[in-house]
Amino acid sequence: MAIVVGAGGELGRETAAKLAGAGFTVVGVDRNAEALKELPDGIESRAGDTTDPAAAKSVVDQIAAEVGPPEVLVNTLGTYHFGDALDATPDDLQLMLDVNAGAALWLTQAVVPYMRDREAGAIVHVAARPGLEPAPGMTTYAVSKAALVHLVRVLDLELRPQGIRVNAVAPALLDTDKTRPYLPPEVLAHAVKPAAVAEVIAFLVSDAAAVVSGAIVPTYGA
Repeated sequence: MAIVVGAGGELGRETAAKLAGAGFTVVGVDRNAEALKELPDGIESRAGDTTDPAAAKSVVDQIAAEVGPPEVLVNTLGTYHFGDALDATPDDLQLMLDVNAGAALWLTQAVVPYMRDREAGAIVHVAARPGLEPAPGMTTYAVSKAALVHLVRVLDLELRPQGIRVNAVAPALLDTDKTRPYLPPEVLAHAVKPAAVAEVIAFLVSDAAAVVSGAIVPTYGA
């Protein structure tokens, strides 16, 4: 059974569909209950704000009780903010950390007990190129994604001995309905479709990637 968080967004929805097609029972989670209605038929959903540690645990426990213990967690949750370092505010930084790094930690804490019981599991979080390579003009976003990258590497060290693999994908720019109107054609030409990143995620949680853990996989496109 696979839990896909952020399933109300395009990457989450594509990932949920891809995993369902691979034979997983999939439950999509998002705080936007309306967006979850766009999931394909056959994929269950639960609404919840997983930036809240208690809510993250509650929704995972509910899914485990009603559908089954999770074998896979994919966390596609994320948000962004543009702004230079000298213009950053405490609220900007806190929001980026809560969504882009905090939720990943709380969700991992929530699923690990179920995976530990099986001595197996696969977790994939969604990082970003600015979390690996410094980029001007998006300080709080980049810092939060860098925190997520480091978290994934720490989780790998702590959880791999228990049979739980933790990896991440790192897109540079996704071609989505939200980003498309703001991108000039020359930039959009290099943006990656969410379905292509979902393919990589599906590989990382599959048995074919059984030897892969602690990886931050660039999905930058051409």
